[in-house]
Amino acid sequence: RVQLVESGGGSVQAGGSLRLSCAASGYTYNPYSMAWFRQAPGKEREWVATIYTSNTYYAASVEGRFTISRDNIKSTLYLQMNSLKPEDTAMYYCAAKPGRPGLFFGRAGEYTYWGQGTQVTVSS
Repeated sequence: RVQLVESGGGSVQAGGSLRLSCAASGYTYNPYSMAWFRQAPGKEREWVATIYTSNTYYAASVEGRFTISRDNIKSTLYLQMNSLKPEDTAMYYCAAKPGRPGLFFGRAGEYTYWGQGTQVTVSS
């Protein structure tokens, strides 16, 4: 069965960096759209970034600071997060869906598979 397992979360000070990983198994890694979402306490789940083949898409709040990438050989998705801000504090989830991104690729409902999440805490 499909499994997504995130890792790499932690606590950092503002301005610091973290790299999240999401190991995928149980399905053909390609061609799947992969994404990162995040959810802060008391807030809705928020789309962060999506990747499909070499195409990447970012939320305005993270563009220029975060980079989504994938290693097809390792079946692993990454999120490099630089210049972190306290407002980036959240549980981060990876998600996947078969095929190319749909029109509403920023909506959580578009994705079929989800990981359990990894916590990122940024202190000021």
